[in-house]
Amino acid sequence: MSKASEQPPVRPRRVRSVTELLASVVLGFESVVVFLAALVLFGLKTLPPAIALGGGWGLAVLMIALVGLLRWQVGIIAGWIVQALVIASGLIQPTMFFVGIVFASAWTYAMIAGARIDKKKAS
Repeated sequence: MSKASEQPPVRPRRVRSVTELLASVVLGFESVVVFLAALVLFGLKTLPPAIALGGGWGLAVLMIALVGLLRWQVGIIAGWIVQALVIASGLIQPTMFFVGIVFASAWTYAMIAGARIDKKKAS
């Protein structure tokens, strides 16, 4: 058998739960909105540039990093904390109260509907 015809063994993909899939979609979209909100805070000069851009972009990167942790309970808990942080950012820019509530509602739906579907698939 030649080396060219040998293929490395294929590792099967990990099966992700519906809760994990829905939560990762919410965090992905939310990270884009938070990234853009940081640009708005910078443009409105609401905060110093380093705080507006660094804080907003740092939170957006944190959300992307959390996607990898969603398979464990710590990732779900951290997701709830991130939702609270986004709502709390409304203290800086009142429009963020609305944005935070919309995404917290989507996160809540992802947790409830995802758990329901996962339970139904398991039985």
